[in-house]
Amino acid sequence: MKLSELAQLTGARVEGQTGDIEISGAAGLDEASEGHVTFLANPRYTPRVNTTNASAIYLSEEAQTDRRIAILRVKDPYLAYTRALRIFHPEPQLTAHIHPSAVIDPTARIATHVAIGACAVIGRNVEIAEGVCIHPNVTIYEDVSIGKESTIHSGTAIRERTVIGERVVIHNNSVIGCDGFGYAKDEQKRWLKIPQTGRVVIEDDVEIGAGTTIDRASVGESRIGRGAKLDNLVQIGHSCTVGEDSLLCAQVGLAGSSHIGNRVILAGQAGVAGHLTIGDDVVLTAKSATSHDIPAGKIISGIPAFDNKDWLRSTAAFRRLGEIQRTVRELERLIKATDKTDKSV
Repeated sequence: MKLSELAQLTGARVEGQTGDIEISGAAGLDEASEGHVTFLANPRYTPRVNTTNASAIYLSEEAQTDRRIAILRVKDPYLAYTRALRIFHPEPQLTAHIHPSAVIDPTARIATHVAIGACAVIGRNVEIAEGVCIHPNVTIYEDVSIGKESTIHSGTAIRERTVIGERVVIHNNSVIGCDGFGYAKDEQKRWLKIPQTGRVVIEDDVEIGAGTTIDRASVGESRIGRGAKLDNLVQIGHSCTVGEDSLLCAQVGLAGSSHIGNRVILAGQAGVAGHLTIGDDVVLTAKSATSHDIPAGKIISGIPAFDNKDWLRSTAAFRRLGEIQRTVRELERLIKATDKTDKSV
């Protein structure tokens, strides 16, 4: 592919007379070789521009380099590079087939152009749309619907009444729609299970990482909004909602009835207590936990979590506690010495 063509496809501008260079792939600064396009997004890696073997590089409008290399100017080099990767590594085309060992209930409604792998189990009244790929050893319970061009990887279990939208990707060994964790204590102080009669709804363009679990609601539904991305080992409690384009990183946990807004980022191992509302565009930093509602746009840190700027000041002070303690003791000694002097006068 000519560099000029790649620039057009990725929204870039070729700098200089280098548009006829052939580009055959995309790679990082250290991994790239001749024929590759690379990118610089973080200024700390600027020295590596001088050592990369790439033939071309995406640079921001303000970035500068003395290296003789073909430059593609863009507003966001990382985004343009991602688009280049997608061009050179397109999704494989689905080959329609149903493996002979797959077990499909006769009431299931299966579109013509689908792929169902070995030992998959499709339950009663399941509906599978065109372009769906179900890998081996997937189990789909009754009354589930799966939208067009979705991919379900091996080992996944999709429980009863779950609704999955279009172009959804669910990675290995996830469990979607299992019972919520709900119990009431009876007169003998024993736990009585609350029936989990609701469902899970996964909207379009959601991606769910390996080993993630999403509980169905006791009543109503748990819902993951359009374009949300869930990392590996995320736990979504019953009756939760996750807004559009939100990002939940590894080992995030949401207790029941948590409501997460749009474009929220919950970093690794962050936790949200039950029945809370997290506003749009909130960032909860890694290992933080909140037990209160968070207004839109806030960056929150710590346990219990509070404003990130205050948290940074607090952690800076914490590192100096030993020094502060010594200073206080010295001040106490000086005050006592002054008192003794005053009394002797």
